[in-house]
Amino acid sequence: MTPVVVSTEGPLRQAVAAARRKGNQVGFVPTMGALHAGHVSLIEKARAVNGFVVASIFVNPTQFGPNEDFTRYPRPLERDLDLCAGVDLVFVPDVATMYPPGFQTFVQVKDLSNILEGASRPGHFQGVATVVLKLLNLVQPDRAYFGQKDAQQVRVIQQMVRDLNVPVEIAVCPTVREPDGLALSSRNQYLDVNQRREATALNQALDKAEEMIREGERNAGVIERAMVDHIAATPGAVLDYAIAVDRETLKPASPFRGTILLALAVKFGATRLIDNRIVEC
Repeated sequence: MTPVVVSTEGPLRQAVAAARRKGNQVGFVPTMGALHAGHVSLIEKARAVNGFVVASIFVNPTQFGPNEDFTRYPRPLERDLDLCAGVDLVFVPDVATMYPPGFQTFVQVKDLSNILEGASRPGHFQGVATVVLKLLNLVQPDRAYFGQKDAQQVRVIQQMVRDLNVPVEIAVCPTVREPDGLALSSRNQYLDVNQRREATALNQALDKAEEMIREGERNAGVIERAMVDHIAATPGAVLDYAIAVDRETLKPASPFRGTILLALAVKFGATRLIDNRIVEC
């Protein structure tokens, strides 16, 4: 199936309205392009449940910091469209469409946005929340699909949808990994051969932390130290954070039980990778 490609609001709304008149539910997969098997898995899940599937491809400038990789972020549009074979319509707006002259309104999800990724990347989640809300308003899907790899982003979006009464189901799908455990990411292509080999340390550190919890460890500091030590022993790896927190609040779990989020961010050269694991205890 070759998807229809539109770049402006009018044709997007018309296509979705036509699908609804036929009795279809609408699934939505928002992306920044540079698609990989993780994105394809989201499309497949949307396709399995919904009669009409929309994907968006938009590299959102407002979620990049001044020293981040917006200008060099990959934009292989033709390849991305090939990977959207399971999609009915692809929305590919330009910056002026999403942020027209005079744009002034931004969405802030306060506490969840200011820690972890938010502390390292000020303003990032304001940009994420704003563009996602705009896309949800444009597409008005029944369901929107996001990957668990971006765990904090998922929580920010879930909170925004709840707080602002957005009528959409947020479907969170499992992280897709390479055979050696590295979480798929558009930024993996920036890694050189040595960095790519060592980047498996993120998944290994999460494996170690999960094993400790399964074996009864309930001291978050001990669990976090194990992840820190594993990354510290990895050539070329520079740790940003390694945490074990409550999945919902992203704050320390006290007592340490329930649904725990293990998460870490690590840089290899100029490339920053994130990964996480959900553990019940």
